[in-house]
Amino acid sequence: MDLVIIGVLGGLITGISPCILPVLPVIFLTGGTPSARDGAGEGEVLPARRSRPFLVIAGLVLSFSLVTLVGSLLLGLLHLPQDVIRWAGIAVLVVLGIGLIVPRFEQLLEKPFQWLPRRNVENRGSGFGVGLALGAVFVPCAGPVLAAIIVAGATGRIGWDTVVLTVSFAVGVALPLLVFALAGRGVIQRIRAFRNRERGLRITAGVAMIALAIGLVFNVPQMLQRLVPDYTAGFQQGLANSPQGGALGLGGLVTDENRDLDKCTNDATPLQSCGTAPQIRGIQQWLNTPGGAPIDLKSLRGKVVLIDFWAYSCINCQRSIPHVVAWDKAYSAAGLQVIGVHSPEYAFEKDPGNVAAGARDFGIDYPVALDNSLATWTAYRNRYWPAHYLIDAKGVVRHISFGEGDYATTERLIRELLQQADPRVELPKQTEVADRTPKAGSTTRETFLGATKAVNFGAGAAYRAGTTDFALPSVQPEDSFALDGAWDVQTQYATPADVPAQVRLRYHATEVRMVLAGSGEITVRDDEGAMKTIAVSGTPRSYALRTGSSSHQGTLTVTVPAGVQAYSFTFG
Repeated sequence: MDLVIIGVLGGLITGISPCILPVLPVIFLTGGTPSARDGAGEGEVLPARRSRPFLVIAGLVLSFSLVTLVGSLLLGLLHLPQDVIRWAGIAVLVVLGIGLIVPRFEQLLEKPFQWLPRRNVENRGSGFGVGLALGAVFVPCAGPVLAAIIVAGATGRIGWDTVVLTVSFAVGVALPLLVFALAGRGVIQRIRAFRNRERGLRITAGVAMIALAIGLVFNVPQMLQRLVPDYTAGFQQGLANSPQGGALGLGGLVTDENRDLDKCTNDATPLQSCGTAPQIRGIQQWLNTPGGAPIDLKSLRGKVVLIDFWAYSCINCQRSIPHVVAWDKAYSAAGLQVIGVHSPEYAFEKDPGNVAAGARDFGIDYPVALDNSLATWTAYRNRYWPAHYLIDAKGVVRHISFGEGDYATTERLIRELLQQADPRVELPKQTEVADRTPKAGSTTRETFLGATKAVNFGAGAAYRAGTTDFALPSVQPEDSFALDGAWDVQTQYATPADVPAQVRLRYHATEVRMVLAGSGEITVRDDEGAMKTIAVSGTPRSYALRTGSSSHQGTLTVTVPAGVQAYSFTFG
């Protein structure tokens, strides 16, 4: 029952997310647009059949479910590229779009099916066939449910639980989409101007389908999704952490491939044996490899592999990465291969340019996989930024470390595995990177200014999305922030509505950083009256507000101009 609940809820959240925006025009139009053979006589104008919206959504749900569940498995067995289904769907969209625009072409498409009863052909042109094509190219946001299904399909573990989860998810997605399809049919039926322009409607629907296909070729839907804030992120996070979320297992479905990871305990001091490492999958793009070529773990047999799950704006990762970079430089010649799996927490962390810039800033030269769908993250049953998985020369996971710290143990085990792989290897001396992991309870917790993850708001009032005039409270709790002035609070950040506004932070930490984006200069004033300005420019990244050598409890007042977006405060 938990699988049904979490599947439907995950689908409903996805069905109202920004991910569906690219396909909405096609669903809206084709749900009410008749095909060339909907039964109209010469010069006759008839509305689309009542079944057409249901056929469009049924086709989408069927093809999306099959592609998600068995697509990767079949393509792997046939040794075909993973994009072949997507390109086939794009081609079908173009063909059907042309058919809507040119009736004679649609009739040619129908000729091979003339042996079928006429009533089964009549709705095919822009109904079920459209849905099948849309399902093949529909790429929704990868929340915890979809990520779990993708992993199950890619690993070939398709049991009854996976099927139930997939069907439940598809039903959840279908409900909001069906509303749009029915709305399209209703609008077209009720508005006389539409009813009298059946030809124009068909052409509009055909153009929309071709436009979607062209947009998919150039990844326009992904760019659109980056422009629109993910207003469902909070719901997805809540779903993952709900009691029903436990039905997904630790970080996703447990498969035969990752089941033995349970044999590893976090930060164990001796080497353990935790099964063959899951394959790296679902990667949008590779950085720092020749020609952007992907890496297959099987090709690395004989090497010791360290997989580092990270995100470039994560303060915990920023403190961990210097250790990983140092290990790469010290031990790569001795047989260590480091692979960074960039698993985004924010929407802006999905942008390859942002990740590449972050990697350059951190001095990362080793390969980085952009795991934007969290497929590899889920395959490793991961839930932490950062997380390190140490794999021996035979491809077996031997050590797992979640979160910051314990770097000395990880490095000792790296050296041990390198010597096991090659007893004659000459190892350099151990690296000397200071461990800056904060002591438990010694710093203020990471503080988000976006509405979906807002924590530590210290003004007492409700903190919601939208433009609001704030005022600083007379008494502000420790480890909290408060706003002053007019702020436009979005899902992931807050920005002054028109003129400069202030945010006051009470903290205890050695280091205070702020994730900012946009263009302008912020002014930072501490509780002793000292002031400094910081120039902000470009995509979101972390800026140092305070640095020091010892923990400090104090207050910072940051004046932010319009045009600068404030995402979060992080502490060290």
